[in-house]
Amino acid sequence: METEKRIKTIKRFIERMPSLPTSVTKVLEICNRPDTSPNDLNRVISLDPVLTGQVLRLINSAYYALPNRITSLTRAIIMLGINTVKNLALATSVLSTFKDRIACKKVSMDDFWAHSLGVGVIAKTLAQISGVTPAEQETYFVAGLLHDLGKIPLANKFPAEYDQVVENAGNNGGSLVQWEQNVFGINHLQVGGMIADKWKLNQEMRSAIIGHCLECEDVPDHRVAIMVALADYLAVRFEIGAAGNGKVEDKVLVAALSRISIKPDRLEGLRSKVELEVDKARDFLKIAGKDE
Repeated sequence: METEKRIKTIKRFIERMPSLPTSVTKVLEICNRPDTSPNDLNRVISLDPVLTGQVLRLINSAYYALPNRITSLTRAIIMLGINTVKNLALATSVLSTFKDRIACKKVSMDDFWAHSLGVGVIAKTLAQISGVTPAEQETYFVAGLLHDLGKIPLANKFPAEYDQVVENAGNNGGSLVQWEQNVFGINHLQVGGMIADKWKLNQEMRSAIIGHCLECEDVPDHRVAIMVALADYLAVRFEIGAAGNGKVEDKVLVAALSRISIKPDRLEGLRSKVELEVDKARDFLKIAGKDE
């Protein structure tokens, strides 16, 4: 009975969350059309002053480090690419919805978003290493950035219990997902899937959210999900932020790398590269209103 009550509480939390803004929904719809042009996207975004400002701030940020300032929205869309603008619109909306929603003591909002940012940067870097085209690499970044959304309702509604779950995963071994399942009858992958369904996120984003547990046996056979699962593991290993994750054995990492045909030696020097990229990518969170 207690488990049923907890699950109902989480479902109510998600039901009461706002839907994605109309402008963002239209951006996602337009970007999913094969014949979409920058002008099509410009017509939608220009009707939303906030989103327009975010796109222009991103193109002129240290994240891209362009030599000349861009003041034209159409020019920004052309330079960023339709896929990047789509992901910016999605990420900005999602991040603003969850501002200051974590209430437990073991995971702070600052550490949570630092971890999420690290996972996004590492996932994008792994995509580069594996030969993913530049136009698609931003998808991996945003999927990594959003992968842990399911933790927020659990940590918000059951802070004391979530503190205990995090402590158990850190001290007693086993995956955080399994400890969540034992205590709540539901885990953050499943909760994240409910959020993805509410917002009708595409399959790439959804697969990363529901399947980024590297030590779980049912990681989806989807490249984005595997990359984000690897990135999640490496962010913990590199101590970038903290989101309550327990330790993962190295043999799990090697097995996952083989699924996407990356040899372990390709990861040499990754930590220093990622740390530099994380510093630049903080601008992404500032633009989305998630950083100081």
